[in-house]
Amino acid sequence: MSALSVNEGAAGVRARDAGCSMPASNTPRLTVARVIGTALRLFPRPALCAHAWKVIHALLACRTPLLGAHRYHCADCGKDHLVPHSCRNRHCPSCQAAQSREWLERQMLCLLPVPYFHVVFTLPHGLNALIAQNRRALHDLLFECVSATLLEFGQNKFKTRLGVTAVLHTWGQAMLDHHHLHCIVTGGGLTADGNQWRGVRGGYLFPIRALSKVFRAKYRDGLQRLFEEGKLEFHGQLAGLAEVSAFQRLKREALCKEWVVYAKRPFAGPEQVLRYLSLYTHRVAIGNGRLLALDAAARTVTFGYKDYNADSQRKVMTLGLDEFLRRFCLHLLPERFVKIRHYGLLANRGRHERIEQARALLPASAAPVIPSTKPAADCLTQEDKTATKSCPHCGSARLSLVDIYHKPHQIPEFLLRAPEPENTT
Repeated sequence: MSALSVNEGAAGVRARDAGCSMPASNTPRLTVARVIGTALRLFPRPALCAHAWKVIHALLACRTPLLGAHRYHCADCGKDHLVPHSCRNRHCPSCQAAQSREWLERQMLCLLPVPYFHVVFTLPHGLNALIAQNRRALHDLLFECVSATLLEFGQNKFKTRLGVTAVLHTWGQAMLDHHHLHCIVTGGGLTADGNQWRGVRGGYLFPIRALSKVFRAKYRDGLQRLFEEGKLEFHGQLAGLAEVSAFQRLKREALCKEWVVYAKRPFAGPEQVLRYLSLYTHRVAIGNGRLLALDAAARTVTFGYKDYNADSQRKVMTLGLDEFLRRFCLHLLPERFVKIRHYGLLANRGRHERIEQARALLPASAAPVIPSTKPAADCLTQEDKTATKSCPHCGSARLSLVDIYHKPHQIPEFLLRAPEPENTT
């Protein structure tokens, strides 16, 4: 048996148990959900919170009849076929491409004909254990300190209110903890009275070392405030940090080094900014495209990654399935946690009024890009929609939507049976 010739994952098992087996001709491709399903079948269930299990179950049910399906009829061969629904969970790599496109189309309405800068703020790894037990509080603090730093620099240097879009990432290429914010910053902003636009001249925004020092000081003060207010939790090996002296020692160790702030040159154009950022907004710890092999017999999974400590060389890593699942679960966000936030000129309240005010003050040489189509609103992702363009039985494009099933028991039994193989003799 080859490494990829594995039995069906947990999603297929659950679908089969519910009477919703997928056609045998559709050999499952290697996906994160398939790896997770195999890990759960071969190893004891890990100790996860209810929200984490809700996410895992959504990923396992994605693109199976468990979530319902669209039914299409082919006018040429007369056969029907199902397109199973997607989970649309924000942790599902199979669903993020479509959600990224939808987000991009909405944000294009707020583009301005100005330079944009990409700035990344990273927390030191010495805080990883503390963050693991206080994700919501310390990630909120990260957003707070980064946005305050950028807006203060904008006010002090340009006397304007900059626009900032910040996206949280918690992982590195090896799926270990690496907490950082990707920020897109407008190259200028509105003055306090709103009567003038002041832009950035040249390809320079702020001095990186100064940004790093102010960001580090703000986060230091925020950590101390949360500690004094009793809003931090310390469990297991971190229980000793509840003592003042131990907590102060942790802070000193984290503050003794420079904190990493990275800035890129401004983008070539406003549209390129959002297309670039959309690659980050809906990314998860690992995508399906990086998976290389799944070996159920050896209980391992192999995937590709970039080693940024070795000039971004592309390498291959093999992990045990239990370790892969553990690392993946490290990056499940708390329930209802907002990982994309807008500040300053782009803050949600009154954003469109400020954007129109800025456009009126800027030259109209570069008009904003307006999406020609509305974001998709149904439960099918772009990958699912490819199955609606041609019949899987005869390849015809003459398809019509027959029905939409929202529950697996609504799907007729004959549609769930595997199709008879064609006689090629």
